[in-house]
Amino acid sequence: MASDAKQASSFEEGLKGASQKVAEFQEEKTLVKKLQHWLHQTPSAVPMIVLVFALVVFGFASANFFKAATLSTILQQIAIVGILGCAQSIVIITAGIDLSVGAIAVFSSVLMGQMTFRYGIPAELSIAIGLVLGTAMGAFNGLLIARMKLPPFIVTLGTWQILLSANFIFSKNETIRSSDIAAQAPALQLWGGAIQPGGVKILYAVFLMIALVAVMSYVLRQTAWGRHVYAVGDDAEAAELAGVNTRKMLIQVYALAGFFCAIAGWVMIGRFGSVSPTASTGQLGNIQSITAVVIGGISLFGGRGSIVGMFFGALIVGVFEMGLRLIGTDPQWTFFLIGALIIFAVAVDQWIRKASA
Repeated sequence: MASDAKQASSFEEGLKGASQKVAEFQEEKTLVKKLQHWLHQTPSAVPMIVLVFALVVFGFASANFFKAATLSTILQQIAIVGILGCAQSIVIITAGIDLSVGAIAVFSSVLMGQMTFRYGIPAELSIAIGLVLGTAMGAFNGLLIARMKLPPFIVTLGTWQILLSANFIFSKNETIRSSDIAAQAPALQLWGGAIQPGGVKILYAVFLMIALVAVMSYVLRQTAWGRHVYAVGDDAEAAELAGVNTRKMLIQVYALAGFFCAIAGWVMIGRFGSVSPTASTGQLGNIQSITAVVIGGISLFGGRGSIVGMFFGALIVGVFEMGLRLIGTDPQWTFFLIGALIIFAVAVDQWIRKASA
């Protein structure tokens, strides 16, 4: 025992003056690493930089590009895509995807129109019913995904075709003309109205889109519900362990996406004037909204991105389409450049994600 005590004492003597610091691993912060980290913290930065670059290039290439009428036209063209993008954004942030957004929008617009003109329901009530039914369509997607654990891609691919078919069957492929709507149900065309400051036409739909983007940006960043949406997309199992009801969250997210799609359907009536079951949004709305989301810096793997970035992404597409048209370029170059931007956006997202690895 005495020898053990003597040995321990000698060990203590030997440790005197030794460093008390815990081992540390320091990585030198290069300029590239700092940029990577900043972009990870600010996901809307890349689309904003691309947007500014595109504006400068097309501004020099065409003398008419920065005219108020041109910029107003760009905003009008992206109004529907921007609203559908809000729906797609919250879904993709949860690491899901919704291929049915275009179908929900078109079917909702058809329901609003047909309930008024076929069944004599007042337009205001038809709009409310259409919004409720659009929300229900989204909630149905959420139920299948959250409760039955089916892949979002497969579920929404299926409901996209089901809803488009139901849209054609219910409407009997009949289009309600713009003149009839204006005469009998002007409320359906509300978002096609406009103000004209200085002779420049700005649709009410543009203000609605900007308001939705602003509200959802606040909700996702400043509320507990928004933080839970990001948590589900980042790591659903960890979110569940932290007390987040992931099933409930998914159903709510898809239901809200359906509501936004129904709003887009209402905007479609005002934007196009008529109610048509064959509107191109039913087929292209999915691709257009996903394009805006991806170019806008929202990660397809979930948990990262912002609604503001999606708005920049939609603007980038609108700017490219208008700019190339003004300089007389073959329209096919628009698809070429947008395709290249999508690949670039995904590659940048992969590179940025390494900052958190």
